[in-house]
Amino acid sequence: MPLISVIIPVYNGEKTIQETIESVLNQTFTDFELIVINDGSQDATLEIVERIQEPRLKAFSYANAGQATSRNRGISHACGEYISFIDADDLWTPDKLEAQLRALQDNSQAAVAYSWTKCIDELGNFSRRGSHISVSGDVYAKLLLIDFIENGSNPLIRAQAIAEVGGFDESMTPSEDRDLWLRLAARYHFVAVPSPQVLYRQSPNSASANILRMEAASLRVIEQAFSQAPEFLQYLKQSSLANIYKGLTFKALEEPLERQRGLTAARLLWNSIKNDPALLRSRVILKVLFKIAVVTLLPPQQAQALLAKAKGLANTTTLLGYLQLDVS
Repeated sequence: MPLISVIIPVYNGEKTIQETIESVLNQTFTDFELIVINDGSQDATLEIVERIQEPRLKAFSYANAGQATSRNRGISHACGEYISFIDADDLWTPDKLEAQLRALQDNSQAAVAYSWTKCIDELGNFSRRGSHISVSGDVYAKLLLIDFIENGSNPLIRAQAIAEVGGFDESMTPSEDRDLWLRLAARYHFVAVPSPQVLYRQSPNSASANILRMEAASLRVIEQAFSQAPEFLQYLKQSSLANIYKGLTFKALEEPLERQRGLTAARLLWNSIKNDPALLRSRVILKVLFKIAVVTLLPPQQAQALLAKAKGLANTTTLLGYLQLDVS
């Protein structure tokens, strides 16, 4: 019986599924099964998976039902003592499973090990670093404030812990990841592996790019989490909401640069400030307001050119240094 079960939910993933599978098969830790849940793909995904000659690989096909359902279906097939998930367009470094397993084996109280994330674009090029937050032990309060796990392709989890908290809540899509992490954190310790081992692919067509849907789901997760959190943690709720709106503001300002996304970003930023007025004293406000104004007022090509120019100036002058981090 394999020690680890790796689950890949996939829908129309023909462009990336082979590379994702290879990043799993290239792990330095080898005692795992790889379960691919084909979620009703209409492209060549299944044919690509079936061409891979690998005894550890199993593929199961279902009618399309979404990522959360596919992950739960994968759990139902899993035999491992530990379970990890990876989306069909993400990648792992070769030492990911080995390092996370060692962390859990060295920390018997922990049920979840997680690593740092790097973001990549559609072509696999590095786009930005993740938060690189390392918190171990009782992380519940910190996870209420911010989702430092960052994506569903990250953690390695004890299968027994998943069974005890009930798997993914399919009504929380597309924020079912954080909902599960919170339910796990309420009962178990986490352990951090302070190394970037998850390559999280971002594209305009990814599920995380649907800002309004992400906003609604994130708010549902937070409302449910705080409805169950102890009284002494309730003071964190406003800061948690502010962090959600901050993250969504930056996501709204990612490409494609469109006027409607600028307007959405302005609304999200206002909600963030309402929940955390201290943001008005932050230098980041200047960066964000500048980009919102450019994206909202200028045609996309002109906006892109001005932001690129501003970034170049920011790299060489003190006057525009406040633009450097967030206009790209």
